[in-house]
Amino acid sequence: MTAIANLFTVVPGHTPLLVNVPHAGTGLSPGLAARLTPAARRLADTDWHVEKLYSFVTGLGAGLMVATQSRYVVDLNRDPSGRALYPGADNTELCPTGGFDGAPLYLDGMAPDAAEVTRRAEQYWRPYHDRLAAELAAIKARHGYAILLDGHSIVSKAPRFFQGKLPDLNLGTNEGRSCDPALAAQAYGVLSAAPGFTHIHNGRFKGGYITRQYGRPAENMHALQLEMAQSCYMDEANLEHWDALRAAPLVAVLQRLVDALLHWQPR
Repeated sequence: MTAIANLFTVVPGHTPLLVNVPHAGTGLSPGLAARLTPAARRLADTDWHVEKLYSFVTGLGAGLMVATQSRYVVDLNRDPSGRALYPGADNTELCPTGGFDGAPLYLDGMAPDAAEVTRRAEQYWRPYHDRLAAELAAIKARHGYAILLDGHSIVSKAPRFFQGKLPDLNLGTNEGRSCDPALAAQAYGVLSAAPGFTHIHNGRFKGGYITRQYGRPAENMHALQLEMAQSCYMDEANLEHWDALRAAPLVAVLQRLVDALLHWQPR
Protein backbone atom coordinates (compact mmCIF):
# COMPACT_ATOMS: atom_id res chain seq x y z
CA MET A 1 0.00 0.00 0.00
CA THR A 2 1.39 3.40 -0.97
CA ALA A 3 2.27 5.77 1.86
CA ILE A 4 1.14 9.40 1.70
CA ALA A 5 3.81 12.07 1.22
CA ASN A 6 4.35 15.04 3.54
CA LEU A 7 3.09 13.37 6.70
CA PHE A 8 5.61 15.14 8.91
CA THR A 9 8.48 17.58 9.08
CA VAL A 10 11.81 16.65 10.62
CA VAL A 11 14.68 18.90 11.60
CA PRO A 12 17.50 16.57 12.70
CA GLY A 13 19.61 17.63 15.64
CA HIS A 14 23.16 16.97 16.79
CA THR A 15 22.39 16.12 20.43
CA PRO A 16 20.84 13.04 22.10
CA LEU A 17 17.40 14.74 22.33
CA LEU A 18 14.49 14.48 19.89
CA VAL A 19 11.26 16.41 20.53
CA ASN A 20 8.25 14.82 18.86
CA VAL A 21 4.89 16.56 18.32
CA PRO A 22 2.38 14.04 16.94
CA HIS A 23 -0.95 15.84 17.41
CA ALA A 24 -0.45 19.42 16.17
CA GLY A 25 -1.29 18.64 12.53
CA THR A 26 -4.48 19.90 10.90
CA GLY A 27 -4.30 18.11 7.54
CA LEU A 28 -7.16 15.83 6.51
CA SER A 29 -7.12 12.92 4.08
CA PRO A 30 -8.97 13.43 0.78
CA GLY A 31 -12.75 13.52 1.26
CA LEU A 32 -12.58 13.29 5.05
CA ALA A 33 -13.83 16.81 5.81
CA ALA A 34 -17.12 16.15 4.00
CA ARG A 35 -17.74 13.14 6.25
CA LEU A 36 -17.18 15.02 9.50
CA THR A 37 -19.84 16.94 11.41
CA PRO A 38 -19.67 20.75 11.14
CA ALA A 39 -18.37 20.90 14.72
CA ALA A 40 -15.69 18.28 14.06
CA ARG A 41 -14.37 20.27 11.09
CA ARG A 42 -13.04 22.81 13.60
CA LEU A 43 -10.51 20.12 14.62
CA ALA A 44 -10.96 21.20 18.23
CA ASP A 45 -8.98 18.25 19.60
CA THR A 46 -5.76 19.37 17.93
CA ASP A 47 -2.75 19.97 20.18
CA TRP A 48 -2.90 23.63 19.21
CA HIS A 49 0.41 25.47 18.68
CA VAL A 50 2.58 22.89 20.43
CA GLU A 51 5.02 22.95 17.52
CA LYS A 52 5.43 26.70 18.11
CA LEU A 53 6.04 26.22 21.81
CA TYR A 54 8.95 23.91 20.99
CA SER A 55 10.29 25.76 17.95
CA PHE A 56 13.31 26.94 19.95
CA VAL A 57 14.73 23.42 20.38
CA THR A 58 16.41 23.26 16.98
CA GLY A 59 18.57 26.23 17.95
CA LEU A 60 19.82 24.20 20.92
CA GLY A 61 20.76 21.23 18.77
CA ALA A 62 17.77 19.01 19.55
CA GLY A 63 15.85 17.34 16.75
CA LEU A 64 12.22 18.26 16.12
CA MET A 65 9.63 16.02 14.42
CA VAL A 66 6.11 17.34 13.84
CA ALA A 67 3.09 15.59 12.30
CA THR A 68 1.19 17.47 9.59
CA GLN A 69 -2.01 15.41 9.62
CA SER A 70 -4.86 15.69 12.10
CA ARG A 71 -5.34 13.07 14.78
CA TYR A 72 -8.81 12.62 13.22
CA VAL A 73 -7.09 10.87 10.30
CA VAL A 74 -5.17 8.52 12.58
CA ASP A 75 -3.90 8.90 16.12
CA LEU A 76 -0.14 8.46 16.04
CA ASN A 77 -0.07 8.00 19.81
CA ARG A 78 -2.28 4.91 19.87
CA ASP A 79 -1.43 1.23 19.57
CA PRO A 80 -2.19 0.07 16.00
CA SER A 81 -3.61 -3.15 17.44
CA GLY A 82 -6.39 -1.14 19.08
CA ARG A 83 -5.24 -1.98 22.59
CA ALA A 84 -6.49 0.63 25.06
CA LEU A 85 -3.95 2.93 26.70
CA TYR A 86 -5.89 3.04 29.95
CA PRO A 87 -7.92 -0.16 30.44
CA GLY A 88 -11.21 0.51 32.18
CA ALA A 89 -11.19 4.21 31.31
CA ASP A 90 -12.69 6.03 28.34
CA ASN A 91 -10.17 5.80 25.47
CA THR A 92 -10.15 7.29 21.98
CA GLU A 93 -9.47 4.96 19.09
CA LEU A 94 -6.70 4.67 16.50
CA CYS A 95 -9.10 6.44 14.13
CA PRO A 96 -11.24 8.48 16.52
CA THR A 97 -15.00 8.50 16.07
CA GLY A 98 -15.86 10.73 19.04
CA GLY A 99 -14.42 14.05 20.16
CA PHE A 100 -13.04 15.01 23.54
CA ASP A 101 -16.46 16.51 24.29
CA GLY A 102 -18.08 13.12 23.64
CA ALA A 103 -19.88 14.23 20.47
CA PRO A 104 -19.68 12.11 17.29
CA LEU A 105 -17.03 13.27 14.82
CA TYR A 106 -18.74 11.73 11.78
CA LEU A 107 -22.04 12.28 10.06
CA ASP A 108 -24.42 9.32 10.31
CA GLY A 109 -23.10 6.29 8.48
CA MET A 110 -19.79 7.98 7.59
CA ALA A 111 -17.47 6.59 10.28
CA PRO A 112 -14.58 4.40 9.06
CA ASP A 113 -15.02 0.64 9.05
CA ALA A 114 -12.31 -1.81 10.07
CA ALA A 115 -10.86 -2.03 6.56
CA GLU A 116 -10.52 1.74 6.33
CA VAL A 117 -8.86 1.91 9.74
CA THR A 118 -6.31 -0.66 8.55
CA ARG A 119 -5.66 1.34 5.37
CA ARG A 120 -5.14 4.57 7.29
CA ALA A 121 -2.76 2.85 9.68
CA GLU A 122 -0.64 1.63 6.77
CA GLN A 123 -0.71 4.93 4.88
CA TYR A 124 -0.34 7.40 7.74
CA TRP A 125 0.61 5.71 11.03
CA ARG A 126 3.26 3.30 9.75
CA PRO A 127 5.44 5.80 7.81
CA TYR A 128 5.46 8.19 10.75
CA HIS A 129 6.62 5.54 13.17
CA ASP A 130 9.16 4.16 10.72
CA ARG A 131 10.77 7.61 10.55
CA LEU A 132 10.50 8.23 14.30
CA ALA A 133 12.17 4.89 15.04
CA ALA A 134 14.89 5.63 12.47
CA GLU A 135 15.62 9.06 13.99
CA LEU A 136 15.92 7.59 17.48
CA ALA A 137 18.13 4.74 16.25
CA ALA A 138 20.44 7.23 14.54
CA ILE A 139 20.66 9.34 17.70
CA LYS A 140 21.53 6.31 19.80
CA ALA A 141 24.15 5.20 17.27
CA ARG A 142 25.84 8.63 17.47
CA HIS A 143 25.63 9.25 21.21
CA GLY A 144 25.15 5.86 22.84
CA TYR A 145 21.72 6.84 24.15
CA ALA A 146 18.63 8.76 23.00
CA ILE A 147 16.05 10.90 24.78
CA LEU A 148 12.57 11.39 23.35
CA LEU A 149 10.34 14.19 24.65
CA ASP A 150 6.80 13.68 23.34
CA GLY A 151 4.98 17.03 23.34
CA HIS A 152 1.21 17.27 23.77
CA SER A 153 -1.56 19.61 24.92
CA ILE A 154 -5.27 19.25 25.66
CA VAL A 155 -8.21 21.33 26.80
CA SER A 156 -8.00 22.05 30.51
CA LYS A 157 -11.48 20.65 31.16
CA ALA A 158 -12.57 17.40 29.50
CA PRO A 159 -15.10 15.54 31.68
CA ARG A 160 -14.96 12.61 29.27
CA PHE A 161 -11.41 11.87 30.49
CA PHE A 162 -10.87 13.54 33.86
CA GLN A 163 -12.70 15.41 36.58
CA GLY A 164 -12.22 19.11 37.22
CA LYS A 165 -9.40 21.10 35.72
CA LEU A 166 -6.24 19.40 34.51
CA PRO A 167 -2.92 20.47 36.08
CA ASP A 168 -0.94 22.70 33.73
CA LEU A 169 2.08 20.42 33.35
CA ASN A 170 1.56 16.66 33.28
CA LEU A 171 4.75 14.61 33.03
CA GLY A 172 4.30 10.98 32.06
CA THR A 173 6.95 8.27 32.27
CA ASN A 174 4.73 5.17 32.22
CA GLU A 175 4.95 4.83 36.01
CA GLY A 176 8.73 5.14 35.84
CA ARG A 177 9.25 2.48 33.18
CA SER A 178 10.00 4.64 30.12
CA CYS A 179 13.17 6.43 31.25
CA ASP A 180 15.95 6.44 33.82
CA PRO A 181 14.58 7.51 37.23
CA ALA A 182 17.26 10.20 37.50
CA LEU A 183 16.18 11.69 34.19
CA ALA A 184 12.54 11.71 35.27
CA ALA A 185 13.47 13.34 38.56
CA GLN A 186 15.52 15.99 36.79
CA ALA A 187 12.67 16.76 34.38
CA TYR A 188 10.03 16.88 37.08
CA GLY A 189 12.28 19.03 39.21
CA VAL A 190 12.13 21.71 36.51
CA LEU A 191 8.35 21.45 36.14
CA SER A 192 7.62 21.43 39.87
CA ALA A 193 9.74 24.56 40.33
CA ALA A 194 7.98 26.51 37.57
CA PRO A 195 6.31 29.56 39.16
CA GLY A 196 2.65 29.99 38.37
CA PHE A 197 2.10 26.51 36.95
CA THR A 198 0.46 23.48 38.52
CA HIS A 199 2.09 20.12 37.90
CA ILE A 200 1.90 16.36 38.39
CA HIS A 201 3.99 13.29 37.51
CA ASN A 202 2.23 10.14 36.24
CA GLY A 203 -1.21 11.47 37.03
CA ARG A 204 -4.07 11.12 34.54
CA PHE A 205 -1.59 11.12 31.65
CA LYS A 206 1.20 8.59 32.15
CA GLY A 207 2.48 8.56 28.57
CA GLY A 208 0.82 7.25 25.45
CA TYR A 209 1.83 4.61 22.95
CA ILE A 210 4.89 6.57 21.79
CA THR A 211 6.32 6.95 25.28
CA ARG A 212 5.66 3.32 26.12
CA GLN A 213 6.89 1.93 22.80
CA TYR A 214 10.14 3.87 22.53
CA GLY A 215 10.99 4.26 26.21
CA ARG A 216 13.35 1.35 26.90
CA PRO A 217 15.87 2.58 29.47
CA ALA A 218 17.60 -0.79 29.70
CA GLU A 219 18.54 -0.21 26.04
CA ASN A 220 19.54 3.44 26.62
CA MET A 221 16.33 4.71 24.99
CA HIS A 222 14.57 7.16 27.30
CA ALA A 223 11.11 8.63 26.66
CA LEU A 224 9.00 11.19 28.51
CA GLN A 225 5.62 12.70 27.64
CA LEU A 226 4.60 16.21 28.62
CA GLU A 227 0.87 16.90 28.38
CA MET A 228 0.04 20.58 28.90
CA ALA A 229 -3.30 22.18 29.69
CA GLN A 230 -4.07 24.60 26.88
CA SER A 231 -5.38 27.19 29.33
CA CYS A 232 -1.83 27.82 30.54
CA TYR A 233 -0.64 29.23 27.20
CA MET A 234 -3.62 30.11 24.96
CA ASP A 235 -7.22 31.27 24.81
CA GLU A 236 -9.21 28.03 24.70
CA ALA A 237 -12.14 29.86 23.10
CA ASN A 238 -9.98 31.06 20.19
CA LEU A 239 -8.23 27.89 19.09
CA GLU A 240 -6.32 29.02 16.02
CA HIS A 241 -4.99 32.25 17.51
CA TRP A 242 -1.34 32.13 18.55
CA ASP A 243 -0.39 34.66 21.22
CA ALA A 244 3.38 34.56 21.68
CA LEU A 245 3.26 36.98 24.60
CA ARG A 246 0.75 34.85 26.50
CA ALA A 247 2.75 31.71 25.77
CA ALA A 248 6.10 33.21 26.78
CA PRO A 249 6.07 32.06 30.44
CA LEU A 250 5.43 28.48 29.36
CA VAL A 251 8.10 28.64 26.66
CA ALA A 252 10.55 29.73 29.36
CA VAL A 253 9.66 26.62 31.39
CA LEU A 254 10.10 24.41 28.33
CA GLN A 255 13.48 25.98 27.66
CA ARG A 256 14.60 25.07 31.17
CA LEU A 257 13.20 21.56 30.72
CA VAL A 258 14.99 21.01 27.43
CA ASP A 259 18.21 22.39 28.88
CA ALA A 260 17.95 19.88 31.74
CA LEU A 261 17.38 17.01 29.31
CA LEU A 262 20.33 18.10 27.18
CA HIS A 263 22.66 18.19 30.17
CA TRP A 264 21.62 14.79 31.54
CA GLN A 265 23.80 11.78 30.82
CA PRO A 266 23.32 8.13 31.78
CA ARG A 267 25.43 6.89 34.65
